[in-house]
Amino acid sequence: MNALNPSVAQDWPVWPEYALVEDLLPSLREYAHGGRVALATLVSIEGPSPRPLYSEMAIAADGRVAGYVSGGCVEAAVAEEAAMAVAEGRPRLLDYGVGSLVLDIQLSCGGRIGIFVRELREPSRYVNTLTVARRERRTVTVLSDRESGAWEIVEGDLRTSAQHYARVQRPPLRLVAVGGDPVTLAVAHLAPLLGVEVILLRPHGPTEPPPGTPLAGYDSRSLPAALGDLQLDDRTAVYSLSHDAEIDHAVAAHALHSSAFAVGILGSRNKIGARVERLKDEGIDDDELQRLHLPAGLPIGAQTPHGIALSILAQVCQRDRARLP
Repeated sequence: MNALNPSVAQDWPVWPEYALVEDLLPSLREYAHGGRVALATLVSIEGPSPRPLYSEMAIAADGRVAGYVSGGCVEAAVAEEAAMAVAEGRPRLLDYGVGSLVLDIQLSCGGRIGIFVRELREPSRYVNTLTVARRERRTVTVLSDRESGAWEIVEGDLRTSAQHYARVQRPPLRLVAVGGDPVTLAVAHLAPLLGVEVILLRPHGPTEPPPGTPLAGYDSRSLPAALGDLQLDDRTAVYSLSHDAEIDHAVAAHALHSSAFAVGILGSRNKIGARVERLKDEGIDDDELQRLHLPAGLPIGAQTPHGIALSILAQVCQRDRARLP
């Protein structure tokens, strides 16, 4: 097997395209075909940090990288350290920022970060295991041994382990969008850029989904049939963009009785009161109504399909972020 390129920093990209990659699984699968692969994980933060804890960066044998662990201050150095960690056959715990012994690399945010770098052994098995968990929408935890770097994947959210770094891998955010207007299409096109999957429901619509639209699913059957087969978990948001009061009501009532973490209806503010009262008449209580957004989207003054779609996706991401510790 090929070792990692020991001089990756010499050819470091002038534009951080690598930092636009949040989902590392496709890159890891590709890198595994070209030789050995290293993985760098942000495992400690003191003070401010541009990246959340357990952000990751993959490094290929030829020096390609995907993902990032800081604001661009340390990525080239991390890639160099990853090459040496693989060559030596043992992981490294890197320390950068205020108080670190590495004086030639400072963080512009003024914080301090620890980064665990190791060879990702059996990368194909790692990728396949996580891919299956994602497809089945199961939460799993990747445990990386602090001494050897060896990994195992266990079911559920296991945050505490003295011997391991524990990175929880949850199913991707999913948005069920009901409708067929320009806003619906704009949502479907923008969502994947934010790591949000889209399932599109268009009752009695065309048999084929809109061409060139990256969807996780499409259903053109009647609304009761489509809703009946939906699996709504706490990583799923449901937004009705249909401009049809009966469809909007049926979708909202169904979603609010489920585990969906956010529910939205596109429409006029003048109709909010009547819609809420109708939902209450069907047994939706005040706690469940806390998940309802009427009208859908953050109030950014958007008037174009893409602007409204942006406001909806921002709301979904804001609502998801508010749930995290």
